[in-house]
Amino acid sequence: MASTDLIERSWDRIDAWLQEHAPRTFASLAPPATDEEMRAAQEELDLSFHPDLVASLRRHNGARGDAEAAFRFATHDRLLAVREIVEATRFLRDIAADLYDEDEDEDEDEAEAAAEGYWHHGYVQFGSYEATADGLTVDCRTGHDAYGAIGRFFDEEGTGFGHAPSLGACLAALADTLEQAGTAPDGGDSPVVFNGRLIWASARTPGPAWGSAADPLPAATTDLPPLELPADPAQPIRAVYMTGLQELGALVATLPRERVAEAARRQMRRLATETGLAMYAEVTAALDAQERGEDVPRDRNGPLGLRLRAVIAEAAEHRDDFRRWAAEALPFAVWGLPPEAVSRIATARSHLSVHWRTELLADLGNPPLPDLPDNLFWARLSNPDIDTGWYEAQYAQVLR
Repeated sequence: MASTDLIERSWDRIDAWLQEHAPRTFASLAPPATDEEMRAAQEELDLSFHPDLVASLRRHNGARGDAEAAFRFATHDRLLAVREIVEATRFLRDIAADLYDEDEDEDEDEAEAAAEGYWHHGYVQFGSYEATADGLTVDCRTGHDAYGAIGRFFDEEGTGFGHAPSLGACLAALADTLEQAGTAPDGGDSPVVFNGRLIWASARTPGPAWGSAADPLPAATTDLPPLELPADPAQPIRAVYMTGLQELGALVATLPRERVAEAARRQMRRLATETGLAMYAEVTAALDAQERGEDVPRDRNGPLGLRLRAVIAEAAEHRDDFRRWAAEALPFAVWGLPPEAVSRIATARSHLSVHWRTELLADLGNPPLPDLPDNLFWARLSNPDIDTGWYEAQYAQVLR
């Protein structure tokens, strides 16, 4: 099969999967680039695009729309349009030129080798991580052994190849991953769908089990680490800490407090079970009391406080971040305000489950999701549990 045919077939498969499973991400894929656009870009860059890149641009001239819904590869790189390809490639050429100018004593062979390792004039970036200059790259050096190979630029190291032998192979592997709902070909992130958009996510595997429900409770005089408790009275969480939850953050901010509190209780129960924290009687007693609407004594040196402090100390010895995070989140689930509890627990669970968003939505009762919130949403929000002062100040003129 010709390489460009593989591009066509792979995009057919990707488009079909996105239309069925992630329509918002499919909608971000732009119409084809024109031949005139591509000719102008090649003249500006003084090279010829590899035929695979041309074939791909004739299907989709990049991915547009909001950053969260835009189509991205498993590397989290957004598909670039022709104009963006030119801008990204020229930017990297400028960086490389500055580096080479610093090594004026190198001979031509050394300079060529250095260029291949960092950024060669014949490389073209077609996918961008956006937060940095990192992104997917195709070798467009006609006649070179690596012609058409796919690599990735990393701003601290330069360009490394081995990602895929061609753009066609790269897209075919992506289509396989989507259709099989498995992990990325390099063992990286898995495709997850939430609210109509494709998300690449990963979850870490917990280490070996440790600890026992029969572990004795340490004495209050034992040298234990401190335990952070929410302020008393509890203070509202700053809105910036809710933005990472995206549309779920907006949902938490607008639902009744009791529903959010119930979700926090369910989320904490999940986290305690997943991390092994639930094996301890003091923890389950606190969670059970909370579900019954009973007060849990607030005391760092009480049974719950001592157990959590002991767990934090032992988790450090076992290098178990998961159980430590759970122990640190529990005081906020028991004594804090619901939005902060949800935020802290979700942050921990995002490392444990690729489906944490769907699970949080279920614990919130599966209500309709709002749009992705922008800064103006937070500026207009009225929720005593969330501090929106910074956003209000930024939009003071608009809110008048």
